[in-house]
Amino acid sequence: MLGPDAQEVLTTRNNLASAIGEAGNPAGARDAYAALLTDLERLHGPDAPAVLTTRNNLAEWIGQAGDPAKARDALAVLLPDRVRVLGHDAPGTLATRASLARWSGEAGDPTRARDALASLLPDLVRVLGKTSPNTLRARASLAWWTGKAGNAAGARDALAALLTDRVRLLGPEHPDTLESRAWLDRLSR
Repeated sequence: MLGPDAQEVLTTRNNLASAIGEAGNPAGARDAYAALLTDLERLHGPDAPAVLTTRNNLAEWIGQAGDPAKARDALAVLLPDRVRVLGHDAPGTLATRASLARWSGEAGDPTRARDALASLLPDLVRVLGKTSPNTLRARASLAWWTGKAGNAAGARDALAALLTDRVRLLGPEHPDTLESRAWLDRLSR
């Protein structure tokens, strides 16, 4: 029989926390990730990759549960730890930078979100490539926050370029392509 600290149990708890959130209960996911984080830190220390990933997931669900400022703050504390442990170009570090940008915008600072994404995008292109799904999502987010920061023309231009690339890479009926088209249509009215 497995004990509560067995890796299989911890993995199941992680998967359950994610499923709780995906099922529409972000506060439940937040609470499950918080409890898991306590146990992972006790077992593996603060710098273990699983701990860093769980901190990122916890911040995401804090934001989803309605506290974007707390999510932003948690990610701002996490980012230097990810850079120190994983490196500047690690996928987890890049993901935390993208999340920090998002929650900065959601917390009311679209200019900070835009600027963070503008800084992140060249690193994503260099590390993941310009056709990576993560790079394309970051371009979409950059366009979104550019518009929210008051530059509708810049957002429209960025979305038009992104739409062209998404049609070419994903096809005209892919959900991401359709989303870009809908955003561009709204901005063009």
